Amino acid sequence: MKNKILQVLTKYWGYDSFREFQEEAIMSIMESNDTLTILPTGGGKSVCFQVPAMILPGTAVVISPLISLMKDQVDFLKDIGIEAEYFNSALTAVQAREVAEKIRSGKVKLLYISPERLMTDWMLEILKTLQVPYFVIDEAHCISQWGHDFRAEYRQLSAIKRLFPGVKVHAFTATATEEVKKDILAQLKLESPHIYVGKVDRPNLTFRMTEREEGGIKQIIETLKLHEKEAGIIYCLKRADVDKISEALNAKGYINLPYHAGLPDVERKRNQEQFLTEKVNIIVATIAFGMGIDRSNIRFVIHAAMPKSVEHYQQETGRAGRDGLPSYCYMFYSGADYRTWEYIFQKSFSGQSAHRKLGEMYNFSTVPVCRHRFLSEYFGQSYPKPNCNSCDFCLDEVGTLPESDKFAKSIIEGVFGVDERFGAEHVSNVLVGNTTEGIEKWGHHTLPFYGRLKGETKRAVRSMIDQLIAQRFLRRSGEYLTLSVTDEGMKVLSGEVNPKLTRILEKEKKAEIKKKQKITLESDYANMELGLFESLKLLRRALADKKNMPAYIVCSDRTLKELAEKKPKNKEDLGNIFGIGEAKLRDYGEIFLNAVREYEEKEKTHY
Repeated sequence: MKNKILQVLTKYWGYDSFREFQEEAIMSIMESNDTLTILPTGGGKSVCFQVPAMILPGTAVVISPLISLMKDQVDFLKDIGIEAEYFNSALTAVQAREVAEKIRSGKVKLLYISPERLMTDWMLEILKTLQVPYFVIDEAHCISQWGHDFRAEYRQLSAIKRLFPGVKVHAFTATATEEVKKDILAQLKLESPHIYVGKVDRPNLTFRMTEREEGGIKQIIETLKLHEKEAGIIYCLKRADVDKISEALNAKGYINLPYHAGLPDVERKRNQEQFLTEKVNIIVATIAFGMGIDRSNIRFVIHAAMPKSVEHYQQETGRAGRDGLPSYCYMFYSGADYRTWEYIFQKSFSGQSAHRKLGEMYNFSTVPVCRHRFLSEYFGQSYPKPNCNSCDFCLDEVGTLPESDKFAKSIIEGVFGVDERFGAEHVSNVLVGNTTEGIEKWGHHTLPFYGRLKGETKRAVRSMIDQLIAQRFLRRSGEYLTLSVTDEGMKVLSGEVNPKLTRILEKEKKAEIKKKQKITLESDYANMELGLFESLKLLRRALADKKNMPAYIVCSDRTLKELAEKKPKNKEDLGNIFGIGEAKLRDYGEIFLNAVREYEEKEKTHY
């Protein structure tokens, strides 16, 4: 059976090996077990449920929440020679009839359908006349009220077991905490399911988190300079921020398009299409730009503000590097982001869970720890490496204070010294020795610790206070955001606990870090002919335009990178390139080979 699966994998997808848990998930489906498979974005979930459809008789049904995602996946399957269709509200009446006829004929191997369309009497009647080997619930976290993207219409999918007795159900998602996992199993009524949970960690991603300075535009531009000609998403907290940042970047020559729910539907859809088809490489968006963004060569994701939960952060950064190549995630956060989210939660009557998740996200942003380790442990997995070499903390970019415990004690003593009755602004002024009107009024300039942190900037002390709040040594509460000391904070004073604090980096240190980052980014392309790679990207886009589909469906950046490194001479060589299966070899083989030959001839002439 394994040989048969590998043959299908190589014939259609051009892959010669499995990724983590792919083989197990495929075998479980082949052996008719209910399954729940949790694999990170880019981990190859789709292959797990697409391969069995090519071996088992009948039409496998895939329930998906997003129309754009369905279309792209079906376009890709057709491009590698697999009979697939989608059925959703985007189809015209004529198209719907045509697809229905194809489904009835039994020739469709994979049918993608929205939950609303699945549960219509008309569609259920059609499916009951067919041989359906299994149902797939893609993006299964949408069924859980504890998930980060809950969709009420997914709840009705629990009826599948009743409507199609004996037919197995397979749930797939990229991220799920333990409570979400339990909810998925309960809601879908999976029977003795086989559960496969891959490593949450994405080793090809490098994470960096920096406190935001003066709106963050300058920091975003400095980051974009590192990623010229590369594709990326810039996430913003509010619609107004999207408009402001998009306009500022366009004015500076960084061509981009905005995306948020306040734009007219036509403009929003057009902007998304422009990004997905590589007409534009940068999109500035709110989280409305969400699931279904399958462009595989997104090299960077910038968060211009802090997201509301670690789950959202994981989902949004997961859009980078889906092809497995090195990609980069940056966040520019501020304590103001926390307060903005709190205000939004108050207006929307969000419960304690939302506030808890926000606190965890703020903790993640501000506390100096290995980012890969934090994400792994947040989702219940251990992280074995002492140093990931892929985050700001492990790359020694965060500027850890050598005497963090002394600074922490000074701040906590300062909070006590003003009787836990004042906020961060007042305490910072006392500690750095600023004699404000309020300090004179309360006589706090006479306190023994007044000016104890003289020489530090007020902004640096405010940052340390934020870090102590995130690490739960201080508490901020009440209408005036008054600071108080927690039980954990008392342990700092007694020396039982030693916090780690970071310092805002000096200009020279920042320049040194940026220089190192540039060298690292250049090394990502060191083993290939960069000119050929860029030429192949243009060719790929032209081929995609002819078929009216996104360029990554023709082939991934990983495939182009191998072409630029190995420079195949014939179809046999080309067949050994990652991602080139039989259909792509037939449809694009000579075109790619000619492009490589023409480039090499041009280079010879040039020299």
